[in-house]
Amino acid sequence: MCAGRSGQNRGTGRLEPPWVLPAQACLASWDMSGPRGQPVCDGCSGGGQEPEPSAAEDAARDATDAVAVGPGTLPLLAGNRLSLDLYPRGCHRLLHLCAQQVPQLLEVEFLQLSGHEDPRLLEATLAQLPSSLPHLRSLVVKGGQHRDAQGACLRGSLATLPAGLNGLVRLAHLDLSFNSLETLPACVPQMCGLGALLLSHNCLSELPEALGALCALTFLAVTHNRLQTLPTALGSLSTLQRLDLSENLLDTLPPEIGGLSSLAELNLASNRLQSLPASLAGLRSLQLLVLHSNLLASVPAGLARLPLLTRLDLRDNQLRDVPPELLDAPFVRLQGNPLSGSPPTPRSPPGTPVVPKMPSLLLSSDLDSFAVTPLGCSVTLTCGVRLRFPAGATATPVTVRYRLWLPEPRLVPLGPHDSLLSGVLELQPHGVAFQQEVGLWLLFVPPRARRCREVVVRTLSDNSWSDLETHLEEEAPKRLWAHCQVPHFSWFLVVSRPVSDACLVPPEGTLLCSSGHPGVKVTFPPGATEEPRHVRMQVVRVGSRELPALLREPEAAASPLLCLSQSGPLSFLRPVTVQLPLPPGITGLSLDRSCLHLLHRAPPAATWDDITAQVALELTHLYARFQVTRFSWSVRALLPRSPHPFRAAPLTTPLPRYWLWYTTKACVGGLARKAWERLRLHRVNLIALQRRRDPEQVLLQCLPRHKVDATLRRLLERYRGPEPSDTVEVFEGEKFFAAFERGIAVDADRPDCVEGRVCFVFYSHLKNLKEVYVTTALDRRAQAVRGQVSFYRGEVPAEVPEEAEAARQRRGADALWMATLPIKLPRLRGSEEPAQGPGLSLAPLNLGDAETGFLTQSNLLNVAGRLGPDWPAVALHLGVPYRQLQRIRHEFRDDLDGQIRHMLFSWAERQAGQPGAVGLLVQALEQSDRRDVAEEVRAVLELGRRKYQEGIRRTSLAPGDLALRGPSSSPSPEPAQA
Repeated sequence: MCAGRSGQNRGTGRLEPPWVLPAQACLASWDMSGPRGQPVCDGCSGGGQEPEPSAAEDAARDATDAVAVGPGTLPLLAGNRLSLDLYPRGCHRLLHLCAQQVPQLLEVEFLQLSGHEDPRLLEATLAQLPSSLPHLRSLVVKGGQHRDAQGACLRGSLATLPAGLNGLVRLAHLDLSFNSLETLPACVPQMCGLGALLLSHNCLSELPEALGALCALTFLAVTHNRLQTLPTALGSLSTLQRLDLSENLLDTLPPEIGGLSSLAELNLASNRLQSLPASLAGLRSLQLLVLHSNLLASVPAGLARLPLLTRLDLRDNQLRDVPPELLDAPFVRLQGNPLSGSPPTPRSPPGTPVVPKMPSLLLSSDLDSFAVTPLGCSVTLTCGVRLRFPAGATATPVTVRYRLWLPEPRLVPLGPHDSLLSGVLELQPHGVAFQQEVGLWLLFVPPRARRCREVVVRTLSDNSWSDLETHLEEEAPKRLWAHCQVPHFSWFLVVSRPVSDACLVPPEGTLLCSSGHPGVKVTFPPGATEEPRHVRMQVVRVGSRELPALLREPEAAASPLLCLSQSGPLSFLRPVTVQLPLPPGITGLSLDRSCLHLLHRAPPAATWDDITAQVALELTHLYARFQVTRFSWSVRALLPRSPHPFRAAPLTTPLPRYWLWYTTKACVGGLARKAWERLRLHRVNLIALQRRRDPEQVLLQCLPRHKVDATLRRLLERYRGPEPSDTVEVFEGEKFFAAFERGIAVDADRPDCVEGRVCFVFYSHLKNLKEVYVTTALDRRAQAVRGQVSFYRGEVPAEVPEEAEAARQRRGADALWMATLPIKLPRLRGSEEPAQGPGLSLAPLNLGDAETGFLTQSNLLNVAGRLGPDWPAVALHLGVPYRQLQRIRHEFRDDLDGQIRHMLFSWAERQAGQPGAVGLLVQALEQSDRRDVAEEVRAVLELGRRKYQEGIRRTSLAPGDLALRGPSSSPSPEPAQA
């Protein structure tokens, strides 16, 4: 949800600091260690072609340029914040302001710069800070805004800091994430007032002993570096509350770490630790200890006696024996360890080479690559992907990159009767062949219809899509994995398709039968072909009620739809016999042959041809047989098609289709076309609901007709809105748009917006849901705004009609308009009046930080309403003690909703202001098999991050407002005059 919506001060529009200094952990809310994901052109690189001027010359030139431009050219200041990381040439702009000696700079407490600036210019700019921004309390100099061709985040150019930066005596928060630091700058340990230090995603191999001089430090994050050892002086940081050293190369810990008397959270995941010092048992304030994905063979028994410990994560280690106190503790997680169930490996005779065990990796969704060595490895991605590289799969180390794409038509090759069951996984490097096949597991949504259908993994190989041999593994009733072996990396997705039967037809002939419909057979006589050829068959079931309703004829019926394809020559040397079952309720002894029609369609032609007179139908009591010398009857279907990398068919020839109808209608070709389209259509309803506590938040969803009532019952506690639309028919993979009209518009730029309209792609088994913030240019203080949202098919119309009546006039067989639903923004009263000025007010949220995202109270209520009886499992994964769980159950023994809300909000209150809290919630939901709620939370976080960035651009960096605003600046959106 919107980062600035819940705590917005509507009366003044003033930006309140989102964290408390210096001792509170909320400092990390300015930790933006995750990339913003938006490319920024710094525009300040000289390219190395000419000698670069000195920093002093740069500053002088910038001051001259600033004077030439004149005052009031950039609205860089927003209260006490100065955000320059989203704009190109941010250092130049800051030097401009410093050269002008703008009085407002003395009020700046928060500064953000991009680490992608020119290194010399960046160092010169930082050297100006102690004299120009003496009251600075938070400094963020981060990279990660730029990406390479594969989409991976690029590090910034910052490799050191000027020595004089320790003159920032009030600095309490320093974020240098996503840069190129190889050693910690000497000025950092001299910043005695520093409370939060973030150094993630750098190239640090060690930390200096001088780090122990930071006597006020409460939060230290050095994740994703190359640390091999830790300084002993680390134990002297008596005020340190949170320490994150995950994703490094640590193999030991100094015993002095036991001196961190205030430490509440310690994260050492994904290192190389083989043992732990006994001094860890002296961390009496420790609440969270994360040690998963290491090489631990033992753990100190004293960890069980830590009085405040609520979670001990020991997953994916080498533990065979665990102290009994830890083995039965509810807060300990031990999955992925070879515990006592398996006997110890016998000693090898002398001289036997030692074969190291295959390592296991558990990667969070924010990582996009991992390394594979010739030893192999097992990898689990939290986005629902597992990979197993056997030993010897690669001869040299390979870096594997992955990305989970949102499904869209160009990436999803679906047949006429296929359904998408997962997102699109891309694994790189493309086309690199492995010496042994790699195992791939993809999590997918279980299909609703399984009869005569199968689930397969579809991949792109040699510019054509093909289906891999797939095995299904059930981990839980609604948690299914599709497992296949892949020879190389490409794109992968899971689809449900009609059962496909194939065979190789030799010159001696053969028989091909349908495994889903035993009555469907194709007989190839001897001599039908000179060379062996591949033939594939698919049979599609036809609903018994569809055809009578379409033809308005109670006795109308149709056989299953037969699809055939082949490789090699188009014609057979001898006739091939095809057998189809007669339509339901029809027997060969009583039927009227004049009502029996054999229909044929050869793609890409859209027409169905009645070929009854061209073949000799042989009828038995239950079946109809006929002979053909070629599967394709239409010349148009035989023309070659140009290959497309995302649309190429697995076989060389299109799939001709045969359909046996029984009807009294004379001309059935056009009716067959309508019936064919009806088979592929899904009947859906469109809903538009507004959150009760925040009507500006609109939920748009496209639901299958049978799910509407249950979904509305679940949502109407938190949302209100009109009745769902009338039933609409859409195809699998069809694109449609939602357009807000009559004075209402989308509040911020979104990647899924096209010309201001929200884009949807319908997939019957996936969630077709968007949550959108809307706004209006009308005056809501005078009266409520009554607008609407309309849904349109296909391409975006050139002009969306403003009135629903005008849209209804376009309704017809090929109309773009689908439905229109009313949206009402209520009248504002009192403190609800919008903030003055064009900017968006940002305020702290209830849970989370800027690194992982924010959740408001309304978001948490939404999560609570979805948990149901699964809440105890989620609570234990959140680290809630088992005794507290029992107490909640007793106090709210007759109120399930009360149990859930009390657990969730009491946990959230303890986590308020702490970094990683939202990520912990998402992880707990996934570990409790509630990925559906976890996905919704991720969507909320993504929307919130985008709203946060949009708010920064509109409050601090709006290009249309070219004045340095003071407290009494005019709220007019026009540029202020000097």
